[in-house]
Amino acid sequence: MLFDLVVGACSIYGGSWIEGAGAAYAENEALRWLSNLAGLPAEAGGVFVPGGTIGNLSAMVGARKAAIASFEAAGKPLPQRWAFVVSQTAHSSVPSAAEVMGVDVIRAETDSRRRLTGDTVDAALSQHGDRVCGVVATAGSTNLGVVDDLASVGALCRERDVWFHVDAAYGGAALAAPQARAQFSGIEHADSLIIDPHKWLFAPYDCCALIWRNPDQGRAAHAQHAGYLEFLNAFGDWNPSDFAIQLTRRARGLPFWFSLATYGSDAYGTAIQLTIDLAREAGRQVEAADHLRLVWEPQLSIVVFERIGWDGAQYQARSIEMMNEGLAFVVPSRHDGKPVFRFCFINPRTSTEDIAVIIDALR
Repeated sequence: MLFDLVVGACSIYGGSWIEGAGAAYAENEALRWLSNLAGLPAEAGGVFVPGGTIGNLSAMVGARKAAIASFEAAGKPLPQRWAFVVSQTAHSSVPSAAEVMGVDVIRAETDSRRRLTGDTVDAALSQHGDRVCGVVATAGSTNLGVVDDLASVGALCRERDVWFHVDAAYGGAALAAPQARAQFSGIEHADSLIIDPHKWLFAPYDCCALIWRNPDQGRAAHAQHAGYLEFLNAFGDWNPSDFAIQLTRRARGLPFWFSLATYGSDAYGTAIQLTIDLAREAGRQVEAADHLRLVWEPQLSIVVFERIGWDGAQYQARSIEMMNEGLAFVVPSRHDGKPVFRFCFINPRTSTEDIAVIIDALR
């Protein structure tokens, strides 16, 4: 947080290499760490953007650009309207991005664990044919923390030559915890990937890592061309603004880089594992409480549970009371049309005693 103050005070322009090479170099080191966690190739890279919404939109624009280039190289007519295959649990920013782009969203069915799988994606691709320019999988859904079956979806996308984007805005941080890595098997197949350090990697707002498997594809979709930019582009440098929907940008990845350099990456894995363990303990406390019911077994650091006998108005009223009392920020959500409460632990200083206080306050 203090280094974010330094970044703001220095007012470094983070859009081009020639104007902010030191900042871009440091940001690239942080992006490299994330890329390595995901198992992406050495040449992968990208840029830090304001948030997951811009990250998803930029990646989807890149996917469409790549599909257009492929069609044109093969001499095939372009579809009248492109589409993306997404899961039922895709983040709200995905259909929002599709609306901005003027493309369709095809909601594929999920399995009994609410995961997008290769079989359901295959069925959607077979039905909708060449107009699908990409598949968007989720690694840590917002409501439940579900990680799609990335291995089968990624393998299918490679086989069918379809762009594979992974929205790991929340869940991708768990890659730093060795015990959680197996849940993300297949993420290494991603053509594009987003992870938000301002969520579970303790960075200040706003900071989303957008990573391209092949950065040239990101550049082809987003690099801007104008007379006043020709000098900057003449050197073939790594200009961060070339890799997303942006031109002017602050060096928003620097506070994250500074924290990694200060504390070391092992500290991140330890802190994230603590919150995963905390979620499991919270699940046990919920199950032991006679006035609550656990709705979903925690996968990452999200715990979803029901207050037995309450309607939506009671959920809302108690949430407001707890906020006004300064006790806790535990707001209601909905699952399968019913009101629920939802814990999302990202602070390793949260204690089991804190959880017990909240559970008792819901009696």
